[in-house]
Amino acid sequence: MPLTPEDVVTKQFQHVRFKEGFDPDEVDDFLDEIVVEWRKTIAENEELKAKLAAFESGEAPAAQESVQQEEAAPETQVVDEAPAPSEPVEAPAATGTAPAAASAGIIELAQRLHDEHVAEGKAQKEKLISEAQAEADAILNDARSKARDEITRLESERGTLEGRISELRQFERDYRVQLRGFIEEKLRDLDVAGTSGSTPIPAS
Repeated sequence: MPLTPEDVVTKQFQHVRFKEGFDPDEVDDFLDEIVVEWRKTIAENEELKAKLAAFESGEAPAAQESVQQEEAAPETQVVDEAPAPSEPVEAPAATGTAPAAASAGIIELAQRLHDEHVAEGKAQKEKLISEAQAEADAILNDARSKARDEITRLESERGTLEGRISELRQFERDYRVQLRGFIEEKLRDLDVAGTSGSTPIPAS
């Protein structure tokens, strides 16, 4: 069936899942149908305009008169058909206006569908960019938080290790002092023992 303006107005597109807007393929197919019918309408409009121009120039009445003269008496046809050219002029003009209006409606609808499709594409693009930016910010903030926590943990471990090192150095100093005192004490004992062993034995 030929496409009518009512078909364009009442056309329902199927919604797709997991995506906003209409199915792009279905919209493109319907726009292709509009273009085909639009071209047909333009061709018909041009044909009607050509016929109207020919009729207004007097070519069509002459052809019609010659056909009628062959079918009827010349005298009667010339008198009866003389006013005929003024009457059919309105029909081609009216017929040519309707396709022009239909073409304008189809063009307007196609442009509106195109604009809506482009607007939906832009909105979807901006939404994806916004979501990606928010996700990137969240990842960056999480990484910064983890970095701060790791730095705090490392500083805490460093403080613990520094305290342990200080304790070990103090233990080393105390041990050296105790070891030195122990050795000196033993040396003194040896000196005392040596002095006692070298005392002369009294004569009998």
